[in-house]
Amino acid sequence: MTIQEIYNLAIKMGIESDFRGKQEIEKMLGRLKEKYGKMRKEEKQEFDLERLENPFSDTRILFGDPKKEVKKILIGVDIDGEELLLATKLKNIDLVITHHPRGKALSGLDDVMQLQIDVLAQYGVPINIAEKLLNKRIEEVARGISPVNHNRAVDMAQHLNLPFLSIHTPCDNLVAKFVDAKLKKDKPILLEQIIKSLKEIPEYKQAKAIGAGPKIFVGNKESRCGKIVLTEITGGTEGAPEIYEKLAQAGAGTVIGMHISEKHREEAEKANINVIIAGHISSDSIGMNLFLDELEKQGIEIVVCSGLIRISRN
Repeated sequence: MTIQEIYNLAIKMGIESDFRGKQEIEKMLGRLKEKYGKMRKEEKQEFDLERLENPFSDTRILFGDPKKEVKKILIGVDIDGEELLLATKLKNIDLVITHHPRGKALSGLDDVMQLQIDVLAQYGVPINIAEKLLNKRIEEVARGISPVNHNRAVDMAQHLNLPFLSIHTPCDNLVAKFVDAKLKKDKPILLEQIIKSLKEIPEYKQAKAIGAGPKIFVGNKESRCGKIVLTEITGGTEGAPEIYEKLAQAGAGTVIGMHISEKHREEAEKANINVIIAGHISSDSIGMNLFLDELEKQGIEIVVCSGLIRISRN
């Protein structure tokens, strides 16, 4: 496979597993193309054309020739200077892949949070309320990203001549769909049954062994689940803390997330919503593994680093 083919596969799998559905994504891209067509020449020059075909602004080829053939990759949850230097010590690494975005993929992280608006609407939160609350949070995230040294790792990859790719939301979509299907199959009634169900997934089981597996953050093991929602597995980063009240009004009983801030946890508790945190790196690993399994089928050799728990399902 070439770098471009790997990138295209990530986008394809991300769209196929997106809670919004392929048709809704196509409509979204159509609206963006129409908007682009009406832009002034100066605006078009600054516009990222990848956005017209790829709905995930945190997934980009950061450096390297897209036509380069790839036989061996180094992949990790976070790739920075240390991991790039590691790649130079290993033999025949053709491509380095980071899950958490770097470079222009990081600067576009706030844009993918729009996904959360549609997911919240699917769970019963009125779209206008979800939009207003999330847009406020999206602006906050954009301001937080603004001072970050976005291109630090990309600059190093260029100096080391290491092709560099970021794949974020497509993998998060994969794990969200995977966990959602598992819980719908198991039909847990109590929070402890959710924990049991999650721990049957090998990545969570391994994470639990090092104290990083699924945990109850709000509620107790005998609390009843009610309606289980996966609003905090995909969509860039944490949404608006005010959303828990609206989720409760929409009938949600338990939120499954990757991670949660103390402010968000307190708001969930006030809204009487249970919260189970499945685990950040372990959840990331599931999504990455589902993607890596497809690369493995194409004969690509995979070397993991930076916390990735590699479990092959082939």
